[in-house]
Amino acid sequence: MLRPVIAVLGPTAAGKSDLSLELARALDGEVVNADSMQLYQGMDIGTAKLTVAERGGVPHHLLDIWPVTRTASVSEYQVLARAAIAAIHERGRTAILVGGSGLYIRAAIDDLRFPGTDPALRASLEDELARVGPAELHSRLAAADPAAAAAILPSNGRRIVRALEVIQLSGQPFTATLPGYESVLPAIQIGVTLPRAELDGRVAARVDRMWRLGLVDEVRALVAVGLRAGRTASRALGYAQVLRFLDGEWTETEAAAQTVQATRRFVRRQESWFRRDPRVTWLPGPGTAALGLALAAIRGSQPG
Repeated sequence: MLRPVIAVLGPTAAGKSDLSLELARALDGEVVNADSMQLYQGMDIGTAKLTVAERGGVPHHLLDIWPVTRTASVSEYQVLARAAIAAIHERGRTAILVGGSGLYIRAAIDDLRFPGTDPALRASLEDELARVGPAELHSRLAAADPAAAAAILPSNGRRIVRALEVIQLSGQPFTATLPGYESVLPAIQIGVTLPRAELDGRVAARVDRMWRLGLVDEVRALVAVGLRAGRTASRALGYAQVLRFLDGEWTETEAAAQTVQATRRFVRRQESWFRRDPRVTWLPGPGTAALGLALAAIRGSQPG
């Protein structure tokens, strides 16, 4: 039987990275990134990307693979993630898929087949996005597919455009193109959760730390290599808010406060997405018991 992939998932700031490192050491594992923004080169502070030192010798894959000018592609990520998982298994080690991007987790382990695209329709929607902004298109998406709108940030124009494109091409809700919860790769999914008040506090502390570590300077450096032209990267949490500060729309204090608010809203959407998957075993967040509970859940999910 194929060795299962261990997926560690959950909302931002819940403690996924710490648990993934402990599991990697306990299970002779290597980490495969499933955070869509950690795929980008130079987006380190704002994505809480572990430094090489913080990884503690645990191999990590699919970090820093795209320039910030590149538009994200879930279908391309799917190919890369499955190749990374296969290579880890060929080495006789455990693949630990870690991240808070729900569609990327599913792309790696489930039978997701991505609908095609229509260049003319895509261009029309992109033009409309440029004219009226993402909020208006998000309202249209909410009317056509409330579940998709709940899972996509109102500021994420690229994903809103893609969802509307799929709806128009298929005549179905965007969420109807997702299959049932059946893995094509053997997988054990561990969800990390915390009480809402504690998670909100951790989000605020995380944003404060990002600012202290130099997020504003990181964004300035990325602007110099084309961040503003990146349809995906420029809209990332923290980065979009700092860009508005640099443009004089907000003070730095306002940009930080807006990042906290936007991240908390995103956390709610992540929780909603992951909670719909009945295969996830939910465990309390960081703490001395987390590793033992996770290992027990993994052992309990394996036959024999």
